Amino acid sequence: MVFSSPAFLFVFLPVCFILYRLLPNQTAKNVLLTLASVVFYAFGEPVYVLLLLMSVVVNYICGRIIALGRSSKKLVMVLAVVINLGFLSVFKYTDFAVSTVNHVFGLNLALPGIALPVGISFFTFQGLSYVIDVYRDKTLVSCDLLKLALYISFFPQLIAGPIVKYHDVSLQIDRRKTTPALTAAGLRRFILGLSKKLLLSNTVGQMADMVFTAGPMQLDARTAWLGAVCYCLQIYFDFSGYSDMAIGLGHMFGFRFLENFDHPYASASIQEFWRRWHISLSSWFRDYLYIPLGGNRRGKLRTQLNKCIVFFCTGLWHGASWNFVLWGLWHGLFIILEGLLPKGGIGRRIWGHVTTLFIILLGFVLFRADTLAGAGLIFSKMFAGSEITLQSSALLRSMLTPYNITVLGLSSIFSLPLLPRVKSFANGAGTVPALLRIGSYGISAALFALCVMNLAGSQFNPFIYFRF
Repeated sequence: MVFSSPAFLFVFLPVCFILYRLLPNQTAKNVLLTLASVVFYAFGEPVYVLLLLMSVVVNYICGRIIALGRSSKKLVMVLAVVINLGFLSVFKYTDFAVSTVNHVFGLNLALPGIALPVGISFFTFQGLSYVIDVYRDKTLVSCDLLKLALYISFFPQLIAGPIVKYHDVSLQIDRRKTTPALTAAGLRRFILGLSKKLLLSNTVGQMADMVFTAGPMQLDARTAWLGAVCYCLQIYFDFSGYSDMAIGLGHMFGFRFLENFDHPYASASIQEFWRRWHISLSSWFRDYLYIPLGGNRRGKLRTQLNKCIVFFCTGLWHGASWNFVLWGLWHGLFIILEGLLPKGGIGRRIWGHVTTLFIILLGFVLFRADTLAGAGLIFSKMFAGSEITLQSSALLRSMLTPYNITVLGLSSIFSLPLLPRVKSFANGAGTVPALLRIGSYGISAALFALCVMNLAGSQFNPFIYFRF
């Protein structure tokens, strides 16, 4: 089940929310949300519900043992990490490992063909967060299996994030309030994310798909660059839209999740980009991998090595493909180079915006292409595609319809940090800010109506990060 489906919007969410508001106490509400989350996951992955529940039980047991404070707690923590990563490796990386062995050694081993459970990368990392947090501070341990089950399985962030750290929400699971103001803010945030997905991401995504599935004769420099730009916009509005919906849903049930995106395309460096893009993942790797490896405390050479390890793992986390690994290392390379270059002033920052967007765009070609050869084809056309053919011109014309041009322009504008400035102004005193606050409800209603009309004529289009 996806947030942008009629089944979720008009059946699951209303029923769940109404029942939640009718229940008398926090425990009953937590039971409802846990059961609803299991049903939500089972709607698309009935078999792998057992894997999700196994993750909950294993991490619960390990956490209780660690909290006892005995000398074996480090061993138990390591065991929990091995089990969690073992689950993830078997389901996500077995075929990748076998195909790599076949390629390196010239073998022909059969691929197991293990299906990837939706959201396994997200709920595995949340389970790891719990165990490691308890190891660092045993007072965080949950003696209530239900509480941990809700943390790991809560449906707003279960299958595509954001990755919620246990220490950020442990108190909210026990004590939280659902106020009218928070609910209203949650609804508006949810509709904003839904609009990003249906009205912007899906449209520019269709344009990107046309390019990345095209043959060599259909591609030239114009179509290749346009496809790369469209994919940059697609993945941003797709994933930030999902994060908006998850945060909005959290508000509706009394939770306050941390932000996951902060207009990353306004960054002036790759380091700044990763402070703004998929913030929950980059902070997870910082807290649970980079710092334990030594961070920047063991000399310059070790610091650069630690960064390489983190970005190798970041790429591999995104998918079982060398495209993703190279994408991660591509970003790691520029993170290292930026650390070696001197800081500059305003002129340096302007140039930083340009070069950062260029690096990001090239990296996302690797991310989107199905194979390294496919990425190579796009790169070759981007930088040496001067030959214009009838096929490439036809593809360009089919992409640049008036509607697509309008959406492409709006997507470019809204990828910039304009809405936060409007929101900041609307929160001020005066007649105009007050009118803006009132008008936001009308705008949300209009956007929701557009989304419903879009759903009526669209096909199933899952979020990009579902496959991670």
